Amino acid sequence: MATPRKVSTANKKDAKTEVDGLGFATSNMDTKVDPLQDFYRYANGSWIKRNKIPEDKVSYGSFNQLYELNQFALKDILEKCAKSKARSPVESLCGDYYESFMDTKTIEKAKLKPVASYLKIAVGVKDSNDVVKAVAELDSMGIQSFLGGANSFFPRKSMPDKKNSSIYALYLNQGGLSLPDRSYYLDKKFENVLKEYSDHVQKMFLLFGNNKKGAEEARKAVLDIETELAKASRSRAELRDQEKNYNKTTVNDLVKKHRNFDFELYLKTLKVPKVDYVIVGQPEFLNRVDRMIKEERTDSISSYLQWKVMNYFAPYLHEEVAGENFRFFRKILVGQKEQEPRWKRAVTLIDSTVGEALGSLYVEKHFTDETRRRMEVMLEDIKDVFKHRLEDLPWMSPETKKRALLKFSKFRAKIGHPEKFRDYSKVKIDKKQLVENLVNSTRFEIRRQISRVGKKVDKKEWGMTPPTVNAYFNPSGNEIVFPAGIIQPPFFNPDLDDAVNYGGIGGVIAHEITHGFDDQGRQYDEDGNLKNWWKKSDLDKFNEAAEKVGKLYGSKESVPGFKVDGKLTMGENIADLGAVRIAFEALERHLKKHPELNKKIDGFTPEQRFFLSWGNIWRGLTREEEAKRRVTIDPHAPNHLRGSLPPINHPKFEETFGGKKSKAEKIGVW
Repeated sequence: MATPRKVSTANKKDAKTEVDGLGFATSNMDTKVDPLQDFYRYANGSWIKRNKIPEDKVSYGSFNQLYELNQFALKDILEKCAKSKARSPVESLCGDYYESFMDTKTIEKAKLKPVASYLKIAVGVKDSNDVVKAVAELDSMGIQSFLGGANSFFPRKSMPDKKNSSIYALYLNQGGLSLPDRSYYLDKKFENVLKEYSDHVQKMFLLFGNNKKGAEEARKAVLDIETELAKASRSRAELRDQEKNYNKTTVNDLVKKHRNFDFELYLKTLKVPKVDYVIVGQPEFLNRVDRMIKEERTDSISSYLQWKVMNYFAPYLHEEVAGENFRFFRKILVGQKEQEPRWKRAVTLIDSTVGEALGSLYVEKHFTDETRRRMEVMLEDIKDVFKHRLEDLPWMSPETKKRALLKFSKFRAKIGHPEKFRDYSKVKIDKKQLVENLVNSTRFEIRRQISRVGKKVDKKEWGMTPPTVNAYFNPSGNEIVFPAGIIQPPFFNPDLDDAVNYGGIGGVIAHEITHGFDDQGRQYDEDGNLKNWWKKSDLDKFNEAAEKVGKLYGSKESVPGFKVDGKLTMGENIADLGAVRIAFEALERHLKKHPELNKKIDGFTPEQRFFLSWGNIWRGLTREEEAKRRVTIDPHAPNHLRGSLPPINHPKFEETFGGKKSKAEKIGVW
């Protein structure tokens, strides 16, 4: 029987010296469990018994384990960059950034000085024009206030126009919340968390020098404003409606409709190029913000903006402030017991802000042409299977099928890393100024994104950094993308049998391909434009199958009292179910071509090892608080469902494990 792959982390002070069971291994299984009754435990039971969540993590599983190894690889790179005397510009940038994060002596001595000028922006608002200027200025640094964006570092969405995918457009979306979701403000299930958050806001205002009365007034202002923003926000499931969230409006109309929040001034201050239109995601949210500027006292809005500055910079300040930020946002909110080692936080920040610089150094050492070649072979194999499945699909009409095949023929794939890495030569980095480094690197990225609005889309751009343990489908680009970071065990291992790799990275490839035809991806045509190309009868059949997927997952719980949202997780669930069917068929075809491979290894057939491999990549443990957060905001189902429902809904699952074919309906779309 194969033993787990154990990989040295080479640093006993910071972590276990070995990562247990990183790769696929039958010793991770619990063979006392009946696979037909509890496949997830059967595939992962022994690993689950052996492991526990580290104190500095909120979850632990295959993704965490691989990311941990990537972090150590990045740490090694950054430390060498920091110490080396003969450095390239990229090495200097990364090394100095790393040093600024690790220099706790300078950070402790500086206290609040690094953020004083940014707080002044929020403190100085006296009227509505001041508010708009302040919001734009803070947005340009990555500090989200009223309007939302792609993630915590990029407050504006500059992305391809969903109905004209060749041009970048500016998107204005709902945002402004500090807690993970509107539910945390409005749902009684989160009452205790909201009370803790309220106390935390007040403590932070005290730590930033406010007196008791001022801190209490500021706390109330922040909670009142964020609660109103939550009420005006759409739910996560509603945000999946592509058409409803696409509201193209001229800049003139945007300005006319909002007399209190001067969008003309906002766009000018943010230095958005002169454009004819913007795309508003949720018009009712912008309307509420506009009324808020008129109804709320300016000092209340000032307190809210001050809070956004405090909260954004807190993790990068002295221990008293950073510790309080950790206490609420990690300990209380998601159940993390201990703070991660400082070097890990440094790696995460640098990867988030100048990730292609660091990534270029990573792929030099950790990604090979042979790995790319192996990926390309499997990718073409799985694409061929999906193409034939489309051609043979019994429920789709010839007209719609023709368009589906046209779309699939234009699919593109990116593997490993960008052809050309981003140039960060204009980013000023000082090894003694962590906050300034954060501001400079984030301003650079936001400026880069905003300046491209109205210009032609760069088809070669990547949305993830090379070390990322993930993959994605980009509907506007009609492309699937696999960073180097995920093309490693347990997802891909050139030393193991093909069945394991088909169930691992093969399943990931098939998952991303299927996203092109899930409940959202299917709405985009062959050129990546949001456009209905479906015949109504076919769409009805698709929706009927998708509805069954929603009901299946929506009947399951993550933790007691917290059910999976079948609509929110619809796309990922369709992709998971499709992934297992497509990758399994690819393995079957592969075995027919190579019958010599059709033999047992460690007592298991190739088909069994395929299902076990898929189940194995979803092994994991999650703290209860984090599980509640994820089931509220995450479009992915919990790991135990991802690892079990797709296999048991495969038509050949029972017979693969020696059981009778189930009479229950096998749920799936593709």
